[in-house]
Amino acid sequence: MHRRLPAVALALGIALALLAATPALAAGYRYWSFWDGSAGGSWSYATQGPSLARPADGSVQGFRFSVSKDAAAQAAQPRTAADFEAVCGATAPTEGSKRVALVIDFGVPQDAPTGDTPPDAAPRTACAQVAPGATTAEALASVAKPLRYNSAALLCAISGYPKQGCGDQVADGAARSAAPTPAPSAAPDSGGGPSAGLLAGIAAVAVLAAAGIWQSRRRTR
Repeated sequence: MHRRLPAVALALGIALALLAATPALAAGYRYWSFWDGSAGGSWSYATQGPSLARPADGSVQGFRFSVSKDAAAQAAQPRTAADFEAVCGATAPTEGSKRVALVIDFGVPQDAPTGDTPPDAAPRTACAQVAPGATTAEALASVAKPLRYNSAALLCAISGYPKQGCGDQVADGAARSAAPTPAPSAAPDSGGGPSAGLLAGIAAVAVLAAAGIWQSRRRTR
């Protein structure tokens, strides 16, 4: 009977650790997500930030401001199709440059920071003509200034929106306009990693497991 106590305590500890991690996993972030346009007008969550991506001529790149969870599969995508012809069809190609279709979705008022409002209700589109080696960030800067970045090169604002904040965490229960889209997990600009809440939960479980094993061995001596 006494030998079962460490196992019971360990199981209870694991359950409590996972429950403690749940609020962090449920939290969302207010940020500009970055998307690659795909065939058929669909979107896929970009695996690298706009300052690193170098799209080819004829590419479509999308940006969406929203409150979304930090998993790409639950991020809100642009609310219009990724259609290169619709955006750049009237722009003739020129030698020594490439055309990149940009879709900029400022999101809905419910996702705006306090005291701020999306500058456009509907997604804005623009055809950027830039140098062949230009990044998506350079293409965006050519049509949607001012841009704002933080010290970690995270894109914080497009055309001055939002006025403040950058990837701020939002408590669970805040408005979310996410339309789930299967995609690999990524942070807003860096192609980041797992949730901090998940890592904390795993660490707590590991500590509890080690404590349980140590106590069990101590009792059997």
